[in-house]
Amino acid sequence: MSTEVPARTRAKAAPKSSRQMPGRESADRKQVTQGRWASVLLLPTLILLAVVIIYPVVNAIIMSFQKDAGLSSSGFFVQGGFAGADNYVHWLAQQCNGVSCPPGTLGSQFWGAMGTTFLFTAITVVLETVLGFWMAVIMARNFRGRSVIRAAVLVPWAIPTAVTAKLWFFIFAFQGIANTLFNTHILWTGSEWPARWAIIISDTWKTTPFMALLILAGLQLIPDEVYEAAKVDGANAWQRFTQITLPLVRPALMVAILFRVLDALRMYDLPAIMTQGANNTTTLSILVVDQIRQGFNSAAALSTITFLVIFIVAFIFVRFLGANAVGAATSSGKK
Repeated sequence: MSTEVPARTRAKAAPKSSRQMPGRESADRKQVTQGRWASVLLLPTLILLAVVIIYPVVNAIIMSFQKDAGLSSSGFFVQGGFAGADNYVHWLAQQCNGVSCPPGTLGSQFWGAMGTTFLFTAITVVLETVLGFWMAVIMARNFRGRSVIRAAVLVPWAIPTAVTAKLWFFIFAFQGIANTLFNTHILWTGSEWPARWAIIISDTWKTTPFMALLILAGLQLIPDEVYEAAKVDGANAWQRFTQITLPLVRPALMVAILFRVLDALRMYDLPAIMTQGANNTTTLSILVVDQIRQGFNSAAALSTITFLVIFIVAFIFVRFLGANAVGAATSSGKK
């Protein structure tokens, strides 16, 4: 008696995975082909980014370890060469030729400029976030003339920063609109804190619309049904704001704050035009530009330090603030 199994029976008894193997191999080949095409299409962009971004950063780091050509203490011309970490010690330890830099020199202004930069960043970002949130909440409502209001709010942000700086320079002049309106006699750009507040007010007026625009985009993603359900449950306006609006708009809010912080850490135009960095309004960017006129290699070291500071701040925001938002979204999606 023959024990041979018919071909049709063998085909039915064969594992399902083995019958689908040709199709799976075809799908794998398709994915590999798409991946190769994606690499080819992205290659020109990656090359452009390498030329525009990576090369200047690497070149600046290399230059930061070189000496600036100039006159020695004995009056002889000295050519540049390898300097090691001397340029970084010059800024971080505020040392000039092995001794403390004299007051008034650029080397003695590093930590002051660092503090001024973070002071401007902290105050302006807080003010712009609060005012931008308030403006976004208003613009998110349905009322007649909303489009006109939105367009008018964006006007300060659309004005070039140099024009804004010159505009506020005239407003804060001794006989300008600010003193005339409030009947004061303040020399706004002539002393430390008035000059700082003039820059803070100018930057807040300029950049608050940017914050409002990003926050408004987040508010418009919240469904109206969520607020209607909260009203049915008896939630008041404050409860709806704290329990619905803030949690749901948090991702957009954090992105807006991150962009604004990174932008404020690079502040240059406003203080450079309004005060020329006088009266303790010198930021890191102003210090870099001033140092370029005296030596490129030392300015490269200062630029590298500024880059590292901005990178660390961005890493903190993304790692400890953005990651929490992503983790919360992931956990809620699993539920």
